[in-house]
Amino acid sequence: MRRLRRLAHLVLFCPFSKGLQQGRLPGLRVKYVFLVWLCVFAGGWLAYVHYASYVELCRGHVCQVVICDQYHKGIISGSICQDLCTLHKVEWRTCLSSLPGQQVYSGLWQGKEVTIKCGIEESLNSKAGWDMAPRRELVLFDKPTRGTSIKEFREMLLSYLKANLGDLPSLPALVGQVLLMADFNKDSRLSLAEAKSVWALLQRHEFLLLLSLQEKEHASRLLGYCGDLYVTEGAPHRSWHGAALPPLLRPLLPPALHRALQQWLGPAWPWRAKIAIGLLEFVEELFHGSYGTFYMCETTLANVGYTAKYDFKMADLQQVAPEAAVRRFLQGRHCEHSADCTYGRDCRAPCDKLMRQCKGDLIQPNLAKVCELLRDYLLPGAPAGLREELGTQLRTCTTLSGLASQVEAHHSLVLSHLKTLLWKEISNTKYS
Repeated sequence: MRRLRRLAHLVLFCPFSKGLQQGRLPGLRVKYVFLVWLCVFAGGWLAYVHYASYVELCRGHVCQVVICDQYHKGIISGSICQDLCTLHKVEWRTCLSSLPGQQVYSGLWQGKEVTIKCGIEESLNSKAGWDMAPRRELVLFDKPTRGTSIKEFREMLLSYLKANLGDLPSLPALVGQVLLMADFNKDSRLSLAEAKSVWALLQRHEFLLLLSLQEKEHASRLLGYCGDLYVTEGAPHRSWHGAALPPLLRPLLPPALHRALQQWLGPAWPWRAKIAIGLLEFVEELFHGSYGTFYMCETTLANVGYTAKYDFKMADLQQVAPEAAVRRFLQGRHCEHSADCTYGRDCRAPCDKLMRQCKGDLIQPNLAKVCELLRDYLLPGAPAGLREELGTQLRTCTTLSGLASQVEAHHSLVLSHLKTLLWKEISNTKYS
């Protein structure tokens, strides 16, 4: 330690002392010291920003303590509770959280790379203190109450799913799937702890989406849960390399640098084309699926993920919303202009200036927003013979309207043309 201090003293102060002994302070040495101090200051500031954002965003230990407390009290249960809280076989690794209330970690369970997700209530924020943790059960694990029959719980589930996904004929089957998942130990009985756990899980927006899209190959597969903590397949690779930066620094990155990072660090163009085909297939899956239509309300590269084989995987379902939820939000909403009719980040409806109310149809459908994204993702580095036609197709696609009259046939035709164009370029090659 003493040697380290002596080295720091020599680097930072020797140029000054030598200059003073000679009766002068050479300009070169002043610049040298200034640059050293500037580097120290910048490094210290970056370290502080990274530490501050990490402390705010990464509180997986709080999640585990609270969940295991409820499990040991018999309030909740689940397929991974024993491994998580008793046998300690779930390994928490890297923090991937982007919001303090939604904890996301990479991990290892049963020899597989997994993603661990857990919500932290407002009562558990950094100002609340540890004494607030046990109160979480009073809010999140309050339903169903003791004495609720299976029939009543089934009706509760059906009513909740109708409110969030719409009145669909497929919902009774989804309720059956939820009850089957809740009975994780397969004893053909549903305990109060099992019912409380599955009800709490359904309050998590992304979990509800995962459940609705489990049949789709482009959503992560659910592996297990404990209370409202759940584990999915390992996080896919991200197409946006700015995700490696601390969250506070990400908005400071200029768009031109975003594009340059994508081109330098991203996959080769044919792999990007394969990922894009998967993204277009996902748009098809969201439109009129088994459990209704879903809207992508934050269309960014940060949500575009892919596997080791370059198959598309949606990295984050937090900003995918059921049509019923979007319409409920917009219906009768007062507005002065269309910006007042925005759900999430970019699900925007027109404003009826005469009635001063939001209309029901979105200005841009999923496909138009995805095509805007693909212009920056696919055009740089595209083969010369393909670039012009691909650019024309993507421009046509971005002008699509969200009006119901246009959605059915026109959108399907544009989407099919795009997929065919890309697939033709990479088929019969190692990239297919």
